Amino acid sequence: MAGAAMIGGLAGFALYHASFGFTAAWRRIVREKRGAGLRAQMLLIGLTCLISFPLFQYGEMIGIAARGNTLPMGLASAFGAFVFGTGMQIGGGCASGTLFTVGGGSTRMIVTLVFFIAGSVIATAHWEFWTRPIADPTLVDPAYAIVKDIVTTRLNNNRGISLVTEFGAFGALGLMAILLGLIASGSALIERRVHGALELAKPTQSLLTGPWSLLAGAVALAIVGVLCLIVLGRPWGVTAGFALWGAKAYETIGGDVSDWIYWSGWRRQQLNASLLANGTSVMNFGIVFGAMIAAALAGKFSPVWKLSTKDILTAVIGGLLMGYGARLAYGCNIGAYLGGLVSGSLHGWWWLVWGFAGSYLGVWLRNKLAMDPPLSPNPNM
Repeated sequence: MAGAAMIGGLAGFALYHASFGFTAAWRRIVREKRGAGLRAQMLLIGLTCLISFPLFQYGEMIGIAARGNTLPMGLASAFGAFVFGTGMQIGGGCASGTLFTVGGGSTRMIVTLVFFIAGSVIATAHWEFWTRPIADPTLVDPAYAIVKDIVTTRLNNNRGISLVTEFGAFGALGLMAILLGLIASGSALIERRVHGALELAKPTQSLLTGPWSLLAGAVALAIVGVLCLIVLGRPWGVTAGFALWGAKAYETIGGDVSDWIYWSGWRRQQLNASLLANGTSVMNFGIVFGAMIAAALAGKFSPVWKLSTKDILTAVIGGLLMGYGARLAYGCNIGAYLGGLVSGSLHGWWWLVWGFAGSYLGVWLRNKLAMDPPLSPNPNM
């Protein structure tokens, strides 16, 4: 747990200084046709895969029992990823982005985090609908039985596919290099066509006080991902910790989740233990404190306590959508998208397709709500 806390601190420090946001990067490629953030994500994924894929295949030979997350692709996970993608644009940050901006002093993102946690708990209450078939369909409404059968069959009756298992570590690396390269080069092509040239990269000014370049952020976060595999034995995750926080809070005020399917088995053991006994939870705390330290060193920790009605409403709606969607999709942009891809699991690509589609809708909604400043005229357009 001490190792998890330190890894989380490094993640928060890097996320803050590099302003490494998955949400903003996706918004910029859609809205401004600028792809530096998206290319930095591809670099982060590629660097992590260089270590993670060989670790999954050969790690036990050197005493590292790291395992990837290979999960199924179904209707519920597609719906969850789409809802999450929409929510992260309305809420103004993804899971890791919410944590590091909270640590950086954003009061609006505190609201987003609270309702992110609430949405996660609501999803666990509905877990049985999304995962369990009806024991006797004749006892319920036929239309409901049909819908539920489609949902649960699509969710459960398919296997996860691991590229590392199918092609070996180095074959999977080659395939990932092609796919990541296509996305990176495609974003560069779009940017050049619209703007005539790629945006100049901002250099790292100071490792302690920032700001960092996106390159430095990608390298630091790749280190975070590899350390998670070595210390915790699994990829980096965030939102499972939010569900745990919310369930504990709900029980503290008199609620009872003991008969919820989601909180049975090993998850019940987590619920009965301390939050500081859960690696994901401890890492999340570390991210907040790491970002807080980074903001203090940069002299930028100055919370703004006045929020508009629109700020609060979009934070509430975005947080609820992210929390609910992340549980159905096996995680967020970190646990499902990044964690899936560095595991070599096809569900990471599945999440990316649906998450990006939801994000596209979220960007459109932000424009309708005038949440972003008007774009400057582009002479090349």
